[in-house]
Amino acid sequence: MSAGHHNDDFDLEQPGLTRFDLVREGARRDGVEIVHYAPRFPVPGTPREQRIVRTISLMFVIAGLAGLGFVVSYIAWPFEYKSGFNINKWYTPMLGITLGLTLVFLALAIITWGKKLLPDELAVQDRHDQIPDNTERRLTGATMLNMADELGIARRPLLRRAALFGLAPVGIVAAAPIIGGLLKDPHHPDIFMHTAWAEGIQLVRDDMTPIRPEDVSVGGQMTVFPGIPGGNTNEHADSPTLLIHLRDPDASKLRANAVAENRDSMYGNLVAYSKICTHAGCPASLYEQQTNILLCPCHQSQFDITNNARPIFGPATRRLPMLPITVDKDGFLVAKSDYQEPVGPGFWERP
Repeated sequence: MSAGHHNDDFDLEQPGLTRFDLVREGARRDGVEIVHYAPRFPVPGTPREQRIVRTISLMFVIAGLAGLGFVVSYIAWPFEYKSGFNINKWYTPMLGITLGLTLVFLALAIITWGKKLLPDELAVQDRHDQIPDNTERRLTGATMLNMADELGIARRPLLRRAALFGLAPVGIVAAAPIIGGLLKDPHHPDIFMHTAWAEGIQLVRDDMTPIRPEDVSVGGQMTVFPGIPGGNTNEHADSPTLLIHLRDPDASKLRANAVAENRDSMYGNLVAYSKICTHAGCPASLYEQQTNILLCPCHQSQFDITNNARPIFGPATRRLPMLPITVDKDGFLVAKSDYQEPVGPGFWERP
């Protein structure tokens, strides 16, 4: 049926006209012919219908509780990485479990609602253009109200409340990072801004032995860690640093190019850069001493060591932070402070 074949003689005020009659007429005017329509429960309130409503409501309630569990875990869980067995290791799994349960039970509730409560309907549509008028608007309004009746929202208050309870936490889950940041940092007050390095912390090898300046040959490099318990473990995975011994001309070039944050951060011709790539956090460790280029093997970002480790190729957009270093009274290399810039991949608070 096309748009010029509407039944213009249809009387909206005729006695005994039901809402479904309006729906059928509205559909017909829009080129849709309802050829079959059968409610799942012609007689409302049967024990079977109530049982299905309770089942769907329970699914929504479980989804809502799981969503609230995600929000509470994200904001209130005392997250801190520690080696060995500890409850804090369940922080990330708990977020995954609660969010997964929320989505699974929401999906089950919606699917069950559609299969068990919505009417069995078959309609055929002839697509066409239309210019809506007041009659069309009224018919459309009746259609929307009838859809609400079909969903059973009006006459099933338990299902309505359970659906609201189940769906509301989904929006809260999406806003949890912002809410948590405003109420209370859910992880660590300065987790993005500080590492294990601090004034006087020795630079050590993987076996935790300290390093003297002469231990690094000219043009050579080594990975160093903070000389604290667990400094070479994942507990301080943001702290691995690449220590490089530059040749005299290259060291002079770097000192001349040094930005404000990196001035006076070298010790002699030794420079220490964060090993954490500023693109995706991979270890940037392939150093080519002839060109003074540091390559990250994951996505091929390249950094110019003699120009504050600025990226010159690849997806990285930020330079590698430089660790200020000196020597202690025993001649071992130590940090003068933490990095002056955040390490690792960019995050939303960074300029």
